[in-house]
Amino acid sequence: MSTADANTAVVIDAPGEHRLVPHEPRQPEAGEALVRVHASGICGSDREVYQGNRPEGYVRYPLTPGHEWSGTVEAVGAGVPGSLVGRKVVGEGFRNCQVCDRCHAGDTTLCTAGYEETGFTQPGAMAATLTLPARLLHALPDDCDLTAAALLEPAACIAAAALKANAQPGERVAVVGTGTLGMFAVQFLKANSPAELLVVGTRNDREALSRQYGATDFRTKDQELPDDFDVVIETAGSADAARVSAALLRRGGRLVLTGIPAPGADGLDPTDLVVKQLEVHTVFGAPPDAWAHTVRVFAAGLLDPLPLVTHELPLAEFSRAIELVGAGDPKVGKVLLRP
Repeated sequence: MSTADANTAVVIDAPGEHRLVPHEPRQPEAGEALVRVHASGICGSDREVYQGNRPEGYVRYPLTPGHEWSGTVEAVGAGVPGSLVGRKVVGEGFRNCQVCDRCHAGDTTLCTAGYEETGFTQPGAMAATLTLPARLLHALPDDCDLTAAALLEPAACIAAAALKANAQPGERVAVVGTGTLGMFAVQFLKANSPAELLVVGTRNDREALSRQYGATDFRTKDQELPDDFDVVIETAGSADAARVSAALLRRGGRLVLTGIPAPGADGLDPTDLVVKQLEVHTVFGAPPDAWAHTVRVFAAGLLDPLPLVTHELPLAEFSRAIELVGAGDPKVGKVLLRP
C-alpha cells in the first residue's frame, strides 16, 4: 500500500469528472463510528453515478462513491459500545430516519423521509476511512476474510429476495441471471436444500461457477426452458428477464424481481399473472433483516464470495476500474478498489 493511497479519496465532482484528493478522517460524533476501509466494490450503479445516468434524486455531487465495502472500526463516538473498536464490519447503505411507519416496520429501504444512501448522497467508501452511524454496522467474525466481506452488500440485496421468495426444502427453484447477484442467489437458494436448482443465463462460460455454487442444471435463455418451477429469483435486469422468469413458474409460483431494466423493457402480461395466480415481489436495496441474514449465512460458511472477485486495484486506478465494469468482458467479475 502506498502512503498516497492510504490517505486519499476518490471524488466525483460531476458526471465524467473525478479526482483523487487528500483524505482526512472525520472523527465520529455521538452515535457514529469511524471505519478503516479494507476494500470497496464497484457495481453498475457506481458506473451510473460516474456517467451521470442515475435517476434524479438518487445521487448528489460532488461525491465520494462506494456503497459496497468492508473494514475495521477504528474509533466510536459517544453512546456507541467501545467493544466495537477493532471489530471487522460491513454496513448498511440506507440512511433511514428510524421514526416513520415504514422504518418501524423494518422496511428501511422504503423510509418516507426520502432517499439517503452511503456512496450516492452521503460520502462512500472509496477513501481511506468512512464515518457513518454505528447503528448501520454489522459485526463479522474475527477470523473472516475482509476481501470476501466487501461483497456482502450485493449479497444482502439478494438475501432480501431470498427471504421474500421463502423457498422451502425440496422445492424446485431457479435463478435468472449469472452476474454477481445471480451467483449469490444460487448460494442462498442452495442453502435451503432445493430438489432442483436451475440457472438461466446468456453465457455458457458461467455454467461451471453456477454448478460449483450448487446449480443442478444450467441453460441459456434461447434453449428450451421448463414452466413448472416453484420459485424464481431474477437478477439479470435485461429487457426480457422478467418475462423469461415468469414463464419458468408453475401456476401459483413465486417470483422475485431484483434487476432494473432500461425504460421500455418487456412488461409482465397482467392476464398471465392473474390466470397463473403468480405471487410477485420486488427488491431495491436491503433492509436490516436481510443484512443480518447475510452476515449469519456468511459466518456459517454458506456464502463464498471470493471466486466472484477478478480484479483488485488501488484507488488511483478508479478510471480503469470503471472501464472494466462497463466493458462487457466475460473475464471481468467483481472489481474491488483497495485504499
